[in-house]
Amino acid sequence: MILGRYLKMEPERLHFCYGPKGRPELGLDTGGRTLRFNVSHSRGLALYGVTRDRDIGVDVEHIRPDLAGTKIAERFFSPREAATLRELPAEVCQRAFFSCWTRKEAYLKAIGEGITLRLDQFDVSVTPGGPVTLLSINGDPKEASCWSLKELDPEPGYVGALAVKGHGWDLRCWRWEE
Repeated sequence: MILGRYLKMEPERLHFCYGPKGRPELGLDTGGRTLRFNVSHSRGLALYGVTRDRDIGVDVEHIRPDLAGTKIAERFFSPREAATLRELPAEVCQRAFFSCWTRKEAYLKAIGEGITLRLDQFDVSVTPGGPVTLLSINGDPKEASCWSLKELDPEPGYVGALAVKGHGWDLRCWRWEE
């Protein structure tokens, strides 16, 4: 329904195809309008991202105290991110863990790789409320500078992130209720 509104088409006319790593894409002629989209959901909350002519990835996670921790960070995050998490005060560490996780997931979804690219192969900023940045990709800050990250605060108890290729775009948010 959301994509149909953007394309001014009946949702029933939309068809999807899947990229080599399973990323869904519109599988129809959209009249020269390249619409890209991504979706994430966690514990009853869904986040949809839609762009024109830009790669996009979104991620949302419910903050789960049992999941956030330095052991998981040290196993999956980059050494730089794990070190930053270790240095943070305990009261912000849990949210910082999920901020890092959603930023990384959003980027991976934007490039269409899912988790086939290891999470420790690129660095994102970690501190919640601080600058939100993709710092380096395989040690290359120049490639990372081609991307924009945005922290999202969709609901209490959740953390979200948005990754978009390029800069100079506007974010507009709507709440969809049936």
